[in-house]
Amino acid sequence: MTPDSELLASNSIKLTQYSHGAGCGCKIAPKVLDEILKSNIALPDNKNLLVGNSSKDDAAAYDLGNGMALISTTDFFMPIVDDAFDFGRIAAANSISDVYAMGGKPLMAIAILGWPVEKLSSEIAQRVIEGGRTICAEAGIPLAGGHSIDSPEPIFGLAVTGIVPIENLKRNNTAQEGDVLFITKPLGVGILSTAQKRGLLKEEHLPVMINQLCSLNKIGEKLGKIEGVTAMTDITGFGLLGHLIEMVEGSGLSAEIYYDKLPVAAGVKEYISQRIFPDATTRNWSSYSDKVKFEKGVNVMEAFTLLPDPQTNGGLLISVKPDAIASIETLLIENNLKEFITPVGVLKKQDEKIIFVK
Repeated sequence: MTPDSELLASNSIKLTQYSHGAGCGCKIAPKVLDEILKSNIALPDNKNLLVGNSSKDDAAAYDLGNGMALISTTDFFMPIVDDAFDFGRIAAANSISDVYAMGGKPLMAIAILGWPVEKLSSEIAQRVIEGGRTICAEAGIPLAGGHSIDSPEPIFGLAVTGIVPIENLKRNNTAQEGDVLFITKPLGVGILSTAQKRGLLKEEHLPVMINQLCSLNKIGEKLGKIEGVTAMTDITGFGLLGHLIEMVEGSGLSAEIYYDKLPVAAGVKEYISQRIFPDATTRNWSSYSDKVKFEKGVNVMEAFTLLPDPQTNGGLLISVKPDAIASIETLLIENNLKEFITPVGVLKKQDEKIIFVK
């Protein structure tokens, strides 16, 4: 064994100590991102581009002219866990999720790797890539190539290509008044990962966190086939609050959230009581707070921590017509997601606030 491989074998290297951010908590704050993306450059119209920069969707979509659309997306970030293999798995699952969120099927992926070669060995980077390959294999796609650079902090992710019948393509800005909301994973993974980075995560909560972070949102392709699903997105770095606001603002609506119905990962409320949460929570809240109203009886301090908590490879947020609720419940049960059959909110006419937390 080389000295580096001995370090790797003993798990003495903690990847989260080599980065200032973690997972989708690395995202640039929404208000800052809006400033960055402002542009006066007029791009040529392309009638085949079904989804592009004009909306805040999860991926781009391009009409192939045969009833199918190509989906293109990319995602990458710094370590959210200490283990290299798990980091690779999580980053890959998070990248592929955008294709599922559009109702699509992934076809192939290209790796994106930034690595501090003077600080961390190539063996550790190889484990990251192996984790990515493992998830790609689970999704049934090849990891077909990639690009790497020497960078101050470890970064990994994928560029993913997918495909979808145009009639099944789901957007995040096509929800309708009266729709009911479902989510497919518990909230709070940003809080759990912050507890781990601070050395405060209880041993029993680590496998819960890892399993959720590595779980593919495969059900998205099946949801794409249900006409009663009017809009869909995945919950990532802007938290449930941010991604729901993108959905309802884009659709010209407001939303009521049933706070007590939200699924929450084990241990999360315990860490909230200890005031453990990522910095991105505050950045997200600063971007969205003026659009939120809390009803009496809601634990506002707890909700402030949970709703904008940045999720990495979070669940799907699904907007469903009332007459399709039974189909959604059946599909969730068939895919071992029975615990998520309870609606978490409803969409209504646009009001003075965008989100009402009840």
